[in-house]
Amino acid sequence: MKNLTKYFALAALVAVTGCRKLDIAPTDSYSALNFWTADANVYNALNNNYSLIYNSDKYFTAEGLSDNAYSQTNTDAIQIASGNATAQQAKFANDWSFYYRTIKSCNQFLENVDKNTTLGAATIARLKAEVRFIRAYEHFNLTKWYGDVPLVDHDLSQDEAKSIGRTPKADVVKFILNELDAALPALPSKDQMPAAENGRINKGAVLALKARVLLYQGDRMADVISVCESLMNSTANGTYSLNPSYSNLFSDPATNKTNPETMLSLQYVPATTRTWSDFWDFAPKSVDGRVNSLAPSQELVNDYIMLNGKDITDPTSGYDENNPYINRDPRLTATIVYDKYNWNNGGGVNGKTKIIYIKPGTDPVKPGPDEYSPGRQNSSPTGYYWRKYFDPSALINYVSGNNLHLFRYAEILLDYAEAKNSLGQMDATVWSKTIGALRSRAGFTEPGALSYPGSANLTNIIRKERRIELALEGNRIDDIRRWKIAEIVLNGYVHGAKFSGDPATDNGYIRAQLRRFNAGRDYLWAIPNGDVSLDANLTQNPGY
Repeated sequence: MKNLTKYFALAALVAVTGCRKLDIAPTDSYSALNFWTADANVYNALNNNYSLIYNSDKYFTAEGLSDNAYSQTNTDAIQIASGNATAQQAKFANDWSFYYRTIKSCNQFLENVDKNTTLGAATIARLKAEVRFIRAYEHFNLTKWYGDVPLVDHDLSQDEAKSIGRTPKADVVKFILNELDAALPALPSKDQMPAAENGRINKGAVLALKARVLLYQGDRMADVISVCESLMNSTANGTYSLNPSYSNLFSDPATNKTNPETMLSLQYVPATTRTWSDFWDFAPKSVDGRVNSLAPSQELVNDYIMLNGKDITDPTSGYDENNPYINRDPRLTATIVYDKYNWNNGGGVNGKTKIIYIKPGTDPVKPGPDEYSPGRQNSSPTGYYWRKYFDPSALINYVSGNNLHLFRYAEILLDYAEAKNSLGQMDATVWSKTIGALRSRAGFTEPGALSYPGSANLTNIIRKERRIELALEGNRIDDIRRWKIAEIVLNGYVHGAKFSGDPATDNGYIRAQLRRFNAGRDYLWAIPNGDVSLDANLTQNPGY
């Protein structure tokens, strides 16, 4: 099979014209009657569905909706994060439409692929399983944002689309889990797939999504444990482990594509086939960044612990507010660019080595291109930039072919730790397999960071570990919503570095944006007004 990252559009079906009988397909072109009989068309349709799973914009915008980052240019993110979103919000309508377009494409595939008689039953079963996974994933995204949503398990007619009602979330979740269970037997494990099929959905991806769906329900922790153990304690569903280098998962092109940790990624190909360039607006100006559209928050930076395992708020931790970035979790340097960051990558069109000066007035070059300056959009509004997902082999304007990870084995370990802890089953053995393993991979060596903390607040520790490990991967907004802490962490100012110059206001830390989160409304997004007006059975969420 050809590489799944290439975008294929379905060939246009030629209309039957003239006096030709309506049940006879033309012999010189494809029609609705014979399109699916060609193997190449089937794979083109499959690849089209892969291209519709998700995209870089949704992946990164989710971070700006959380307390991990602030966007100064994305109108939707600004409106939603500040509590000013309405039922007319463009993102609410665009995301809703995106997911349902993908579901429609999946349903068309599932309802027609059996017309092919040359690929073989086992191959057809595998292709259908992959598409059922995609359809389940889109339904999951819909229900986590909108709650009760129309469950669409077949290709709707126009009349059905105008009269369909909302299905209870519990029923949608049941459908998703049933679909994943049905897909699993027809798929190979990662170990059974040749290198040419890297990126296709397999058993591991199905179980990773199943674990996430179950975890997000909050009351299915025993089931989460079972799914995670099927991946952690057996190779039947694929052999997975933590990649030795955390940063290389995102930045090294070879490791990013092929490693023991990735379970499913959005597939990209360098040059012009399929690429993304969001990092152009994440990088400092002095290393060829453009407008800063997504800046890490001080709140995220604060959660990176010290090398001795202690929080920076612990008076015995050794944290120095005047030299705040030393002796911290190594993932801080792998993820975030801070003042006097040593930008060294060793190659590519953006292959520059320099010190990034962010504190106002410190850059030997005047004016300092990366220095914090209120209201200047080509500099960070928080005094931080992103390093994670930097691609040293990117083309000009940071056009990258590196993959964006949707599911990693690290998440399975975090799911397992959270589920075990929630049931009172966390112990030194579980800790060593999960949080201890993640910290060891990150570069921690001191016993205070690696040893089981016993009577400490394990819930907070695990939640912080999840935040740090998965930063800039779009999971934080889901986590704070399912933990029901959004009204705490998304109310008040999101801050930046200690560059404001006014020690009387928040101890001198930048106030980047005032956030508002209404717990009675904002845990659900609005059903798009346009859809509600066209469908009398489509009700609106409370408060919109």
